[in-house]
Amino acid sequence: MTEFSTSLEVTELSTSLDVTRNFNTNTVNLNTERLNAYRVMWTLVMYDLPTETKKERKAAARFRKDLMEDGFSMFQFSMYVRHSASSENADVHKRRVKALLPEHGKVGILQITDKQFGQMELFYGTTKHDLPNVPQQLELF
Repeated sequence: MTEFSTSLEVTELSTSLDVTRNFNTNTVNLNTERLNAYRVMWTLVMYDLPTETKKERKAAARFRKDLMEDGFSMFQFSMYVRHSASSENADVHKRRVKALLPEHGKVGILQITDKQFGQMELFYGTTKHDLPNVPQQLELF
């Protein structure tokens, strides 16, 4: 019969999780960074684009469509948000938005932590509502 042991070590102050498995002489070490509310990021894109001419309307529609193709969701009119697993991933999407900028109009890009996003209070009229549920996003690779 083959004997194996599994050990799990979690350090409170560390942001890494160390898992070691010993199968006789085979050892596998897996180091992954722990997801937490300060590492997970949100990218907010707010814009005000001119729509007076047909060309401007087309540019505004193209910008909106490109945002949605990059994984952004409409939060309000002219405000789109995207959840990212890390600040590095959020920076990638920020660069993509900069590459999509139309010739005219105002565009603001804001990156905040998941913790900051969770402190938002959302109202419809005078009635307070909960923030929409965002499923836990895992990256496997």
